[in-house]
Order: sequence, then structure tokens, then C-alpha cells
Amino acid sequence: MASRSLGGLGGNRGGGGGGGRKSLSARNAAVERRNLITVCRFSVKTLIDRSCFETIDDSSPEFNNFAAILEQILSHRLKGQVTWFGYESPRSFWDYIRVACRKVSQNCICSIENMENVSSSRAKGRAWIRVALMEKHLSEYISTALRDFKTTRRFYEDGAIVLGEEANMLAGMLLGLNAIDFSFCLKGEGLDGNFPAVIDYTPYLKFTQSSDSISSDEEELRTLGSSGSESSTPENVGPPFIMDENSWFNKCKRVKQKYQLTLEQKGYLEELLRLRENQLSESVAQNKILLQRIEDSDLAHKLEKEQLEYIIVELQDQLTVLKNNDLRSRQELTAHLTNQWPSPGALDVNAVALDTLLYRKHNKQWYEKSCQSLDQLSAEVSLSQTSLDPGQSQGDGKQDTLNLISEGKEDTPSLLGLCGSLTSVASYKSLTSLKSNDYLASPTTEMTSPGLTPS
Repeated sequence: MASRSLGGLGGNRGGGGGGGRKSLSARNAAVERRNLITVCRFSVKTLIDRSCFETIDDSSPEFNNFAAILEQILSHRLKGQVTWFGYESPRSFWDYIRVACRKVSQNCICSIENMENVSSSRAKGRAWIRVALMEKHLSEYISTALRDFKTTRRFYEDGAIVLGEEANMLAGMLLGLNAIDFSFCLKGEGLDGNFPAVIDYTPYLKFTQSSDSISSDEEELRTLGSSGSESSTPENVGPPFIMDENSWFNKCKRVKQKYQLTLEQKGYLEELLRLRENQLSESVAQNKILLQRIEDSDLAHKLEKEQLEYIIVELQDQLTVLKNNDLRSRQELTAHLTNQWPSPGALDVNAVALDTLLYRKHNKQWYEKSCQSLDQLSAEVSLSQTSLDPGQSQGDGKQDTLNLISEGKEDTPSLLGLCGSLTSVASYKSLTSLKSNDYLASPTTEMTSPGLTPS
């Protein structure tokens, strides 16, 4: 029974030891990630502070420390490259960056791969850090690589910084480096890939002594000073205080430098503020002028629109009046023409009466001429017959004269052609032309309907 219980205890201890190793490993990994992220934050802050006084280049210790920290973060739990024989050879973070950062627009991957003086993978990775800082795109490269989670899982093991929550903090911290102007030489010794990067933690280590500890040290010094021993005289205790005075002097000097820098920045900001206020006042004045111009333009536009509307209404009224006048003129002209010209029936009756009158007038003239010629002929005949037989010649002459008169009364159609038909305006004009030539007599005195002459 005792052996069994001991065996059971041994088994429990073995199980407890396995769980303890796992928890210890997880703790160590978490502490390692936290240390690297914290040191990276400190290094970024020191870089930003140093950039206010001088240009950051390869000789700057703050930059060298930052480059080593970033290289350690990107190499944390990086998988090795498996060869054909099944062995796993170490690889650099450049292999991951080269694949994951291809999607960045205008990236420098191809330029770094084609560099002649850089051959190793580690040296290319260090060159990439410098080029990305000079281009102010380091944060963009890291963010793009972290978004490609499939590629990141293929290159890193579980527990890596780039696979944890610290990765987002890393991208945010690196964003502040875009405000710094870097100047690097890509042919220097910093690109040598034969030696790994080592982080210097001493600039970030600071011990702050508590007030209780300070009071206890003072009491010990008083006790040592009151003992009266030669070895514990204030002369021997003096150097630590002198060092404190030096440290205070250095602190005052740094504070004075910061104060002067702050004063310079304050003067620059005040001058910039004055300039911006002047620009703002000028912009406000120009804005008022433009607003006044816009108001004047709107007012002129409204007045012009009202004038145009009034002109349009007036033109419409004038057009209406002209249309009415035109219609009235047309009606008056139609009535005038209707009153001037007779109706077709009256025109036919007047034309027939005029034809008859003209025919009688012309026939009467012809009859008179014929009578005169007959009188002369009868006189000649009578003279000739009287010489022969006076009684017979007179009877025959009278008979011939009557026959000629009866023959002269016959209708001559040729006279109708001269008159024509008065039913049309053209025939009436021809009749007027005949009247003007005095071939016809004026019928106005003998016709019953007035107004036959056209106006």
C-alpha cells in the first residue's frame, strides 16, 4: 500500500512538473515579447527626442539600438528553412519581408535585391530598414505584412510577436518615425550581416530610490559621522555628494537646453500664429468682398430679369395690338373691295346694256356715214337719170336708198368683238382703253347703275 501511494505521488509530481514547465515556458515567452515591445517603444521615443537636436544617421547610437530591437522583433520565433535532406537551416526576416511586402505600392524590394554590395539575407534586411525609414514608409510596410496573415503563419511559429496582439502596437509605434528625416549610407559597416544585432538596455534602465530608503541612508551617514572615526569623516563621505551635485548640474543644464528649445519653438509658433492670423484676416476680408460681389451680382441679375420680363410683356402687348390692327385692316380692305366692285349679276346686266349702247352708237355713226354716201350716190344717179328719164329715175333712186338702209340695219357681229364682255375686269379695262381713244362714247349718262368705272 505504501509503495502504491508513493507511486501515485510520483505520478502526480511528474504530471505537475509537466504543467509547470509549460506554464514557465509560456511565461518566459510572454515576458520576452513584453520586453521587446517595451524596449522598442523606448527606442522610438529616444529617436524622436534626438531628432530635435541633430540628424539621425548610421553613427547615432539611438538608431543602432532601434535597428537591433526591430531586427530582434522580426526574427522572434522565425521558422527555419527546410532543405531537401530534411534539415532546418536558419533564415533571416528578409525572406518574410520580401514576400509579404510585395503588395506595397512603389516598394523598394526589387531595388534592395539588385544591390551589388549587399549579398547576405541579413544585410538586405538591414538595408531595407534604412531605406524604409528614409522613405517614411516603415509603418506601412509592417502593417501590410501583418495583414497577410497566411504568409505570416507560414514563416513564424506560435507565440511570435508578429502573430500576437503586440503586432498592432508595433505598427502604431513605428508610425511616429515618419516625422523624422533620416540619412543613411547603404555601403557602411552597419549592413554587415556576419554578426547578429545586440540590444543595449542600459539607456532605458533607471532606478528610482524611494523616500524611505533615502531617509535610512541619511540616518546611517549621521551615525557614521558621529562615531568620530577618521575613516568616516565628512571628507571621505564627500565624493558621493559631489557626484550628486554634478548630476544635478547636468540635469539643470539639460533643463536649460530644453527651456531654450521650448522658447525657440514658442517664438516660432507665435510667429507662425501671427502669420496665420494675418492670412486669416486677409481671407476674411476677401470673403466679405466676394460675398458683396455675389450680392451685387444677384441684385443686378434680379433687376435685369425684371426688366426683361417687363420688356417681354410690353412686346407681347404690342404684338397683340399689331395683330388686332392687321385683322381690322384686313376686314376694312375686304369690306372696301366688296363695296367698290358690283355683284356678278349687276355686272352682267350693266355689261349687256353697255354692249347694246355701244352697238347702237356705232351703228348710228355708220348709218349717218352711209346716208351721206347714199345721198351723194343718189344725187349722182338722179342727175344721170334725169338726163335720161326724170320720172323713173326718181322712183328707182328712192327704192335703192330704202334697200341700202334696210341692209345697213342688219346686225354686224364684228362690232361685238370690239366691245367684248364686261363680266370680267380685263374686258372692262379694254373698254376703258377704247374710251380713252375716243372710239366709244361715255355710257355713264345713259346707264342706270352707277360706279362702273374701277377706282
